[in-house]
Amino acid sequence: MAAVTSLLRALLTPFNLPVLLTWTAVWLALPYDGPRGALVWTAMLGFLVTALLSSLAEQCKPPVLALWFGAQSACALVMLWLAPRGGVTPALLVILAAQLAMAYPPRTTLWLVAALNLALYAILRHAGVGSAPVVVAAFLGFQAFAALTAHFARGAENARDRLALVNADLLATRALLADSARDAERLRVARELHDVAGHKLTAIRLNLRALLADPALAHRGEVRLLEALSGELLEDLREVVQTLRDSRGLELATALRALAAPLPRPALRLRIDDTVRISDPALAETILRIVQEALTNAARHAQARTLSVRLRREADALHIEIEDDGLLRGAWREGNGLAGMRERVAARGGTLRLAPNERGALRIEARLPDSAAAATAAA
Repeated sequence: MAAVTSLLRALLTPFNLPVLLTWTAVWLALPYDGPRGALVWTAMLGFLVTALLSSLAEQCKPPVLALWFGAQSACALVMLWLAPRGGVTPALLVILAAQLAMAYPPRTTLWLVAALNLALYAILRHAGVGSAPVVVAAFLGFQAFAALTAHFARGAENARDRLALVNADLLATRALLADSARDAERLRVARELHDVAGHKLTAIRLNLRALLADPALAHRGEVRLLEALSGELLEDLREVVQTLRDSRGLELATALRALAAPLPRPALRLRIDDTVRISDPALAETILRIVQEALTNAARHAQARTLSVRLRREADALHIEIEDDGLLRGAWREGNGLAGMRERVAARGGTLRLAPNERGALRIEARLPDSAAAATAAA
């Protein structure tokens, strides 16, 4: 049920509303009687179905997408062949041009649109339409406008996604820096208490003990009480200093969630075992970049909705396991982002394993040794 709802939501997007409106206008203008009526119905319905499916370009593999666009083009050309004098029938190519611009680079779109318009010109000439060049030129202008609008809309979406990634990076880095600054301040306070207050309390206690050694003051209860209180205070101070030094490590979970929060998808499912403690900012930065690259790949290449990240400590190493619920498009290969991830892990003396899982999504497993990772087990 959830999958059906998600599919309907993806189909009923604002971009598809003009598609439905244009298709309806063409459908109302065409004749459906005579021996060709059934073929007209079939071609029109085929165009609508393939147009809606082609709008899911980001969720389709390239061969599947090419198949949908091929079927859509065939349905449009069949309609033009059956009704070359229909007047508004070439408007179907306007829809097709816009969708091609959303799915392919400008050069590819240009060649495909040119081929479609050559076919349109040939069909009109075969039907004896004397104004074929004018009709082609007019609808070519509409196609160019639609394609450019779609191209710039796609560019705006890509820019928005890149801006979201940069913003997420800044939020995560800020969270790590704030946490690191708090740890540094806590350590500074612990040192000051130990070196200054602890030293003076020790001196006071030694002097009180010296007074107790004096026979003239040994019987004074006030001096004994002060000596006992100084000992208790010194012990309390040591516990406070130890507590300040016993850092729970950087709040990596906060930084990782800040990294994923601005992204519309995938959602981050984070699990960090209680045995993991990370106090090294450089290591935290490495983990942050690994998860960031995994989020980017899951969103751009696998169309994943969820990214699962687990950090655990096993023996003398920190393990990072990342897996999404998407599907890799086309042949899997290691690009610059994954190569950079491998370099980061190798720089810390770790190992990285990348492989598709049984569902066809990318699974990332990283191992960082304790000596390089600065991860410690909980007491």
